[in-house]
Amino acid sequence: MEKKNQAVVTVVGRDTIGIIARVSRVLAEHDANILDISQTVLSGMFNMIMIVDITLSEFASLSESLATLGGELGLEIRIQRSEIFDAMHRI
Repeated sequence: MEKKNQAVVTVVGRDTIGIIARVSRVLAEHDANILDISQTVLSGMFNMIMIVDITLSEFASLSESLATLGGELGLEIRIQRSEIFDAMHRI
């Protein structure tokens, strides 16, 4: 799979029931496939990073839906194309 068809989704905020399910539902509604996922909870703070295949997705619409969900849940949810994420995090 080409990296240009991948994106990085990050989720940060207070832990609550159903975060992974709600984010996954939005991704599925936009035909994005989860390739890898890691999540942790530290002192009540939820942190998750996902690598998703966005080949069949309309990026702007997906990004808007995730931001809307973040507002509803009181979380910071961001999506970045993987090549941009990689460029921003090079040492």
